Amino acid sequence: DIETITFSEALKDNEVEGIILAVPAALHAKMAVEAMNHGKHVFVEKPLALNEEEGRKMIDSARKNHVHLMVGHLLQYHPVFIELKNIVHNGGLGNVNYIYSNRLSFGKVRAEEDVLWSFAPHDISMILSLTKNKPLSVTTESKSILQEGISDLASIFIEFTNNLKAHISVSWLNPEKEQKLVVVGSKAIATF
Repeated sequence: DIETITFSEALKDNEVEGIILAVPAALHAKMAVEAMNHGKHVFVEKPLALNEEEGRKMIDSARKNHVHLMVGHLLQYHPVFIELKNIVHNGGLGNVNYIYSNRLSFGKVRAEEDVLWSFAPHDISMILSLTKNKPLSVTTESKSILQEGISDLASIFIEFTNNLKAHISVSWLNPEKEQKLVVVGSKAIATF
């Protein structure tokens, strides 16, 4: 038997050092801040928050309470991605000129968060890790097809210094599943 306790009980339990939040994205900020205000470390399933204001409140709460706040960018720890990152950072592909990523599938359509919040955080995290650079500009195009105000497909265009560009396509209306990250360098191309 596994003992279960409620969120409120976990907040009051001194033996509980950290909390994992795998709840609807609309609850991430509220529950994370509450947990951190009780001195708990928090791991949040992506997306961290649904807007910048919520994200800032979470980061401020972590700093104020001297606890760790982590978001579930699990692909950062995938052995193949770790090797790809080593190859890129050691110059194995030459100068990286272009990165593109497709995260496409059929379903699971959500009601609180759109495909950008649901799918794109993985790809953004990996691209930022590969480039070790902040974007100069980010442009997004999206389309709501099934529900008003909830994007079902989207493209993100990111520009970095040194003329490096990245493109992300996300959709939950694609008949075939595809999860692919391609890094185009001056010497070679790598696919994850």
